[in-house]
Amino acid sequence: MRGLVAARTRGWPRYSRLFVVGDGSGWSLDEDARILEARAARLGVETAPSAWSRFAGGQAVFHTSHFTAVHPRWLETTHRVGASWFHGRPGTPGYPEFDEAFAALRRHASLFARVQVTHAEMEELVVGHGIPQEHVFRIPIGIDVEHFPLGGAGERAASRAALGVPAGAFVVGSFQKDGVGWGDGLEPKLVKGPDVLVAALARLRDTVPELHVLLTGPARGYVMRELERLGIPYRHVVARGRDELGRAYWALDVYLVPSRQEGGPKAALEAMASGVPLVSTRVGQAQELVVDGGNGLLADVDDAEALAAGALRVRDDAALVERLRAAGRVTAEEHALERLDARWAALLDGLVARAGADGAY
Repeated sequence: MRGLVAARTRGWPRYSRLFVVGDGSGWSLDEDARILEARAARLGVETAPSAWSRFAGGQAVFHTSHFTAVHPRWLETTHRVGASWFHGRPGTPGYPEFDEAFAALRRHASLFARVQVTHAEMEELVVGHGIPQEHVFRIPIGIDVEHFPLGGAGERAASRAALGVPAGAFVVGSFQKDGVGWGDGLEPKLVKGPDVLVAALARLRDTVPELHVLLTGPARGYVMRELERLGIPYRHVVARGRDELGRAYWALDVYLVPSRQEGGPKAALEAMASGVPLVSTRVGQAQELVVDGGNGLLADVDDAEALAAGALRVRDDAALVERLRAAGRVTAEEHALERLDARWAALLDGLVARAGADGAY
């Protein structure tokens, strides 16, 4: 591979090609890599296969995971480096990798030509660890709104029938990965707040006899085990692609985000786009996107009671639901992927060299 890449890249001007590197999980950050590659094509930025990045040098590489970017094999690279730094507050109990990542960032700050953050807290932390302010770009996570169309009564009924969800249930959604690792996920990933989710659902069980929970995403074993223990009915479905995921949102009455830390989450905009009222903790970009009572409802981190109360407001207030549906869809459309292209163009300028009118770099 090294010889093949050397032969194919010989003669490339320095920093003229962009490698976009995901985390290899096949999950959210690899999807981000595909989205950025498509965006680069729209912007006229030349990309090259990510698999070549380790065997080439002197080009530009963008990591959609900062944990990948600070891996030792990348810290000696001759590439210009950019990375997304979504979450991972240093000092978080039980997550030494967060501290290690920021320590590596401080030691190697000069390596990073560009860093994307999605919210103010992470911007402050990245700048505080040595990245010049002019190298940090606050760009929110966007959404492909075509894959998350606004649903109505007909779509809701069809989705519930297809997924085996009771037609008359009050359906709470949670579509994420919140277990440790890629197996059953019986150990909770606490930054995602699965214990808070379960506590909120336990409160709802006592007041909402028609409660039903719809789960998607891998490694949900902890949540499923706890719901079974509490006697809360649920369905766990595997969404095969964005279209199926979009249709799953139609089955919901409300979507809960119980996280303690986030970059997004993506689900906040997905729920808004689909017309599902959102109740979220004040995390990540959600706290900057959501106007409490306007396009969603907010609760403090770790406040399971407030999350449950928000869900009850949605159940009992039809006027609120219509307001959240309409305003949420507007917010999602404002964050359509193409609408963020100009911000990404500014980030890529200075990471990737561009040919001028005369063809010179």
